[in-house]
Amino acid sequence: MSPKAQIPSHRKPRERKMPKALRAGMTGGVMGTIALTAAAAPAVAGDKSQAGGGKASETVEMPALTGELASSTQQAVDSMETSAERYELQVAQEKAAAAAHKEAKETKQKAEAKKRAEAARKAEARERAEQARADRSSERTTLDSATDSEQSTPASTEAGSGSAAEVLSFLRAQVGKAYVLGGTGPSSYDCSGLTAAAFKQVGVDLPRMSQQQSTTGTQVSVDEAQPGDILYWGGSGSAHHVAVYVGDGKFIGAQNSSTGVVERDLSYDQPTGAVRVL
Repeated sequence: MSPKAQIPSHRKPRERKMPKALRAGMTGGVMGTIALTAAAAPAVAGDKSQAGGGKASETVEMPALTGELASSTQQAVDSMETSAERYELQVAQEKAAAAAHKEAKETKQKAEAKKRAEAARKAEARERAEQARADRSSERTTLDSATDSEQSTPASTEAGSGSAAEVLSFLRAQVGKAYVLGGTGPSSYDCSGLTAAAFKQVGVDLPRMSQQQSTTGTQVSVDEAQPGDILYWGGSGSAHHVAVYVGDGKFIGAQNSSTGVVERDLSYDQPTGAVRVL
């Protein structure tokens, strides 16, 4: 049998993915085989030379066969190394792809969280703005109600304080006192000074001037006047004289410097209108 026939054939590994340790072991084994074959080749060649009667043609083929074997073995080693490198590259690529996917996922989650936080902040700002508008609207409504109340009732009147009888009693006690322009009592009065002093007895602070007193309280006609209502002469808000209705078609007022504080019938000087304070 020739040396070619004794050399076993080598097949490429079926599985391309190969760990480094396995690759190193196989590479070492192949190289060991090459070394063993190379060492044994001269002895085999010498034996055959002796057996064949010293024919030089059979001893020349061994170096060539050993070179071919080394080349084939080196190709196998290179192929295994290439497969291992490809496996390592594939693993590295898979790891990189997994890391990139994880990072992208985390970035997306952070962006979504930031978006939700921004939406919540805007919603809270809108809610605060709406609440502020509602509060301002409520304040305006309360202010309007208070203004309407002030226009319909005396601003200085305290609910439940005093009575018309006390006002009339005070006025009757002032009849006969002098009329003095700007007088507010207790010895002399002008018209609005007398009414202001009378209502002050029951805790009601009227405006000082007759023009203002003619708009204080609820407007009523003279025919509807009740005891304790203020009568005025002239227009509402521009009255030039005031007095107090005491019932039975009469009023008490500080008329002028000639008469002083007097009680008169309405027919003496017909008033223009009346306001109800109590």
